[in-house]
Amino acid sequence: MSDAPRRVPAAWKIAVLAALYFAQGLPFGFQSNALGLYLTELGLSMKQVSFSRLLSLPWGFKALWAPLVDRFGSRRFGRRKSWIVPAQVLLAATCALAAWVPPQEHLALLLALVLAMNFFAATQDIAVDGLAVDLLEPRELGAGNAAQVVGHKVGMLTGGGLLVAASALLGGWRGLFLAMGSLCLAVMTLVLFVKEPDVEHASGAAPLSWRDFVGRAREVLKTPGVGWLLVAVGTYKLGESMADAMFGPYLVRAHDLQTETVALWIGSWGTVASLAGSAAGGVLATRTRLVRAVQIAAVLRVGPLVLQWALAAGFLAPERTTIVALTCAEHFFGGVLTTTMFALMMSQVDRRIGATHFTVLASVEVMGKAPAGVLSGVFVDWLGFAPVFLAAAALSAAYVLVLLPLDRALHRPTVARGASPVG
Repeated sequence: MSDAPRRVPAAWKIAVLAALYFAQGLPFGFQSNALGLYLTELGLSMKQVSFSRLLSLPWGFKALWAPLVDRFGSRRFGRRKSWIVPAQVLLAATCALAAWVPPQEHLALLLALVLAMNFFAATQDIAVDGLAVDLLEPRELGAGNAAQVVGHKVGMLTGGGLLVAASALLGGWRGLFLAMGSLCLAVMTLVLFVKEPDVEHASGAAPLSWRDFVGRAREVLKTPGVGWLLVAVGTYKLGESMADAMFGPYLVRAHDLQTETVALWIGSWGTVASLAGSAAGGVLATRTRLVRAVQIAAVLRVGPLVLQWALAAGFLAPERTTIVALTCAEHFFGGVLTTTMFALMMSQVDRRIGATHFTVLASVEVMGKAPAGVLSGVFVDWLGFAPVFLAAAALSAAYVLVLLPLDRALHRPTVARGASPVG
């Protein structure tokens, strides 16, 4: 075989990463795309609907227990599989419990179960991120992260769109969650046959002690450009998150559309467009510098957000073709941005503490966008839909300016820890 670095990972790497991120996307897709619609249908205020996004907090705080996932695990069974398999089992079990808890009767219990789903999925995500860092070579980051993002969004499409739209055929609420749990178990079965690489053995290095672990973490904080990287990661979805949280409820509340219809338009058509955007982002990430790829995607994303404001302000007619086209455009460019940003994040990871380092960056990403989504309902109750969508577009336009100092900071051609140069 040629020693030249490959742009596309081996097929089995693509399949494993895509399947694992698919399973993680199932509960997250239900919570982010479908739960708000159900709560709106139950008559809750926009503030209460937006506060339901707090159920995703485990994704923001997973860095707190990431060192445990990174440090411990059975080398014989698989360092990452030691966490992935139990998390999948618990996720499937929680889905099975939720199948017997209808929201109109036991809403508090259901919300607690959704929170538990996010906890198990987020814990698995730590180990899966570490597995991705172990598996992917530097020039595979674009295609590898495209597989991860696409897998996650197919899971979101399934959990937040397709299963909701098909719930009548599946036997209603119960069938929806039983199908979700069954898919999680199917992915777990696939993972049992995966032999993960022993990175520590291959490098001849012993497992890091806690002191060495902390020392490497401190070295990461001294890396040139790390401050601007954290700012860029924490703010890149700020405006988009504000708009996405309210666009579905806006269609239900302002235009009296059915929940199933909106779930199909946003959770299905939108996610399909997002998948295409994620694949396009993977191509873009292999054709230009990663920071430049993020810049291109960030500029293109602003347009659809401006059009969402135009729709809410009455400048566009709320016709089906307009709504679907607008939704597809916004999700497509959002997908391009997500893939390029995650490739940039992974390129900066110290592979010896890969799961923890990437998890910290991913937690910053979640915690950065969460407040906008949570508070968006408060702003809608206070100001209305149109001003909130306008603020979302303005925040996304301002983000382009954040990338300028990041580009300068990372432009020096320094080979990141086991990764490709970004500058």
